[in-house]
Amino acid sequence: MASAGPKQASVADAFHSAEGRSEAAGATTKFPPPCHPRTVGKTPPSPVYHGSMDQKPAPGALQIDLDTWPRRPTYDLFSTFTEPYHGVCVRVDCTESFRFAKAHKLSVFLTLLHRSLAAAQQVENFHTRIVDGAVWNFATIHGGSAVGRPNGTIGFAYYPYLPGLVPFVQQSALEVDRVRARTDLERHANQDLIRYSVLPWLDFTSIDHARNFATQDSAPKITFGKITERDGRHSMPVSIHAHHALADGLHVAQFVEHFEHYLAVPESL
Repeated sequence: MASAGPKQASVADAFHSAEGRSEAAGATTKFPPPCHPRTVGKTPPSPVYHGSMDQKPAPGALQIDLDTWPRRPTYDLFSTFTEPYHGVCVRVDCTESFRFAKAHKLSVFLTLLHRSLAAAQQVENFHTRIVDGAVWNFATIHGGSAVGRPNGTIGFAYYPYLPGLVPFVQQSALEVDRVRARTDLERHANQDLIRYSVLPWLDFTSIDHARNFATQDSAPKITFGKITERDGRHSMPVSIHAHHALADGLHVAQFVEHFEHYLAVPESL
């Protein structure tokens, strides 16, 4: 007798509904120690909102001294590529965080986004960005995503990271409402973020992104897909694209392992 296919859990309103959430905990996974490059303490400009893709470091960011940076040869190679991003698509088990979100009537999407940001804080190479030809290390990485609007268009939201899951989701839900009520496209000028999107209708196995090759961009891009259920467990596809001048496959694997850990412990901080 043929087994039933995966049961699909609807997340079609993941952009703006209050469906689920989880909380962050310190990861127990052991990784090779991160490379902490020597930095030069330059004060970057303040963040601003406007409609372009201008790049600005955030307050508190430190410029990396390329002359002493162990990654300099890799940076010199891949920073000259027309397409420097490399990407993978993996499936992650999100059962505990999905159930926690549903039980507390909180946004599933924002829950997963917080779990992902908590993981990103643990990976040194996910903190670096290229800004005007210089490499900067950001102390904290935040999130940004597309937000669906009632008229079928999208806007862009910015979510400052908070360690606590509940305050993060509550704060981010207000940002979602704010963006949904607008009609323009705002882009956060700083590079201290990961660019998120969600395709709750598709259980994809591969994805690509629109790119403006005339504009420098080095922030990672992460996309969540449709959540499906099989044998009582929930999982989803996750696409991760990173700038190869800043992060290799090892660092993407570190991020995935941290992400899986945080997804499994939604009650922890």
